[in-house]
Amino acid sequence: MSAVPILLAEDSAEDVDLIHEAFEIHDLPVELHPVRDGVEALRFLRREADYADAPWPGLMLLDLNMPRKDGREVLAEVKSDAELRHLPVLILTTSDAEADIVESYNRRANAYLTKPTDFDDFLDLIRYLGEFWLTAAQLPPRGRH
Repeated sequence: MSAVPILLAEDSAEDVDLIHEAFEIHDLPVELHPVRDGVEALRFLRREADYADAPWPGLMLLDLNMPRKDGREVLAEVKSDAELRHLPVLILTTSDAEADIVESYNRRANAYLTKPTDFDDFLDLIRYLGEFWLTAAQLPPRGRH
């Protein structure tokens, strides 16, 4: 299986490293493309500026609380854009607030995952994510539609 490009919109460098490490530990075939805020995430998806040659991601991992444009705004823009809306967007955040969960699904998130604070639990979460989204699920074809 070839590596699946994943857009990771996450402002915490420590969380980016942890996510990268978890995918490596489980030997999951991914190519992570981290961006630090929502503005950069949308530029990546629209292949603007420095992202003109960016690969089309198989899915997006999106933190809710980021600078410049938060994950809620990014999710709303992605799911309202005819060229982007088919992209699976998984919320991966520290918030377990019911309002954030409901709002994310109302904005058409494909999944809502709360980051565990325990390292082993975090590894399990990434393994489950990989088993489902990279093995069992059929991702949309690469490229815009």
